[in-house]
Amino acid sequence: MKSWIAVASSEHVARGVAGSYMQVCHGKCGPLKRIQPGDWVVYYSPTTQMGGKDKLQSFTAIGIARAGAPYLFDMGGGFIPYRRDVDWLPAQPAAILPLLEQLDFSRGIRNWGAPFRFGLFAISQHDIQTIAEAMAASSITFHLSQDTQISLF
Repeated sequence: MKSWIAVASSEHVARGVAGSYMQVCHGKCGPLKRIQPGDWVVYYSPTTQMGGKDKLQSFTAIGIARAGAPYLFDMGGGFIPYRRDVDWLPAQPAAILPLLEQLDFSRGIRNWGAPFRFGLFAISQHDIQTIAEAMAASSITFHLSQDTQISLF
């Protein structure tokens, strides 16, 4: 089981949480193929709206990837991105700035935002636990398939 940070505005993250899915990198399939069922996913939102000037700089959703491959979804207007289904945990947004010296990927690094430019990157188990605690994510059991389930926390 791996853990990932995906990047999107909080407005876009809210749509995905409401629909139990995620999209990354403007709807590309390749990055979503790296995520496997049972992997942790946390969204980091630099802004509230895509292209916005506000500095939200917060983790805004956390969950577990469901079984199944990425799939195409017609959003209208000629935009047909790839999605992956996710079971999102009940959680609260958490600002990243107070966590920077606690997270493996950012501790002691002045340019901590560089990895976010990729839109999706892997993080350590320590980091996902630290973020989940900061988000007050609730304990939940996920059923990945008929024979497989995992409990978090």
